[in-house]
Amino acid sequence: MNLSVENISFTYPGGAEALRGVTLDIASGEAVAIVGENGAGKTTLVKHLNGLLKPTRGRVIVGEWDTREHTVAKMAARVGFVFQNPDDQIIERTVGDEVAFGPRQLGQSAPDALANATAALEMVELAAESGTHPYDLTAPQRKLMTLASVLAMRTPVVIFDEPTMGQDARGVALIGNIIETLKSEDRTVIIITHDIDFCADHFERVVAMADGRVLADGPAADVLAQADLLATTNVEPPQLIRLAQALGLPGAPLSTDGFIASLRRRDGTR
Repeated sequence: MNLSVENISFTYPGGAEALRGVTLDIASGEAVAIVGENGAGKTTLVKHLNGLLKPTRGRVIVGEWDTREHTVAKMAARVGFVFQNPDDQIIERTVGDEVAFGPRQLGQSAPDALANATAALEMVELAAESGTHPYDLTAPQRKLMTLASVLAMRTPVVIFDEPTMGQDARGVALIGNIIETLKSEDRTVIIITHDIDFCADHFERVVAMADGRVLADGPAADVLAQADLLATTNVEPPQLIRLAQALGLPGAPLSTDGFIASLRRRDGTR
């Protein structure tokens, strides 16, 4: 299911112009990270992908659907959205019911909704909390629960807004594993993140935004190596790239193995 953002602009009712002529194409099965400082337009952009917002100008196509012609409820079958603040999307009294809510609304049978909810809770390691009230979970657990509620819907496109925020190292690793699983299933994964090292670990394409515009869009190694450009968005390159640049190494390594290979190329060793 391809996504096409065609020269869209968006102005909020108060007059603030949040997007200014954004064009972006995302092929089915791509993993794309969107980075930039607060207020760059990242969340506004991704809210157009599931119809939560409609463009003031331009259009957004999801599959063959123009988002202006379909309700958010219809779009939810195609695009799952994990909000930055989990409390913005909690409506049920138990974790199990919360995670099964989306599948039920999409028309899944009761057995399928239960099976998908159970599998999603196991993925986020919250299966034992199925009977717990959502607000009895810790804040990081609630974030994982809302992630599970979207995973259970089995949408072809999944959007995460700052999923690692507030997570400890174990939670970050868990979310990374989930993203790798979604990629292995050829589902489209889009993330908004300030965690540039996490971005480098799991995403092959990076879009950098500032002031409602796309400043750079390309392979992660290319975009994340542009320190001057990233500085305009208050984003630093990943640690390995910064170290490689400080040492004068060739290329822009995103992994430890890549860093070692760059070091060997510089030193003429194997």
